Amino acid sequence: MSNEGSIAGSLFVHFAMLSMMAIGGGVITLAPDMHRFVVDANHWITDENFIAAFTIAQVSPGPNFLFATLVGLQAAGWLGAIATTVAIIVPPAALTVVTLRASVRSGGSALGRRIKSALAPVSVGMILATAWSLARVADNSWGGAVLTAVTVVVLMTRKLNPLWLIAGGALVGMAGWV
Repeated sequence: MSNEGSIAGSLFVHFAMLSMMAIGGGVITLAPDMHRFVVDANHWITDENFIAAFTIAQVSPGPNFLFATLVGLQAAGWLGAIATTVAIIVPPAALTVVTLRASVRSGGSALGRRIKSALAPVSVGMILATAWSLARVADNSWGGAVLTAVTVVVLMTRKLNPLWLIAGGALVGMAGWV
């Protein structure tokens, strides 16, 4: 098996297992472990490439799982892109179909309601872990950390379109302040 094929196989297995844990926030909540696996553990791509893939997926229209496809593309070419995309989509889709069929038969049990309420804090925690992981990689200066903190505060306290903050961050970066 070629090196790309071997990497694509490893990506498929790891991302398929991760995809089954994408609770609430979707695949975005899995970014910290994806980063650990492809950047820290295996050195298939750099921090900068991972952040670029994540950013491109976030600003592009369409599903957020696009960044997994971009990570696979960078790590193992087209075979890696296909492997990560299939790994992110197929396992949770199959679980959803099975769960939906069981749910229709049981009519929304008390256990199902308890599971939903228990998963809400898990989802929030995973989203916060993603934010922390990405900020650690992207903020390699005090200026970047301050810009991230200001952006979070503005987003949480104002009803402002995030595109204005992206544009502002780009201007700050072009001015050389971060």
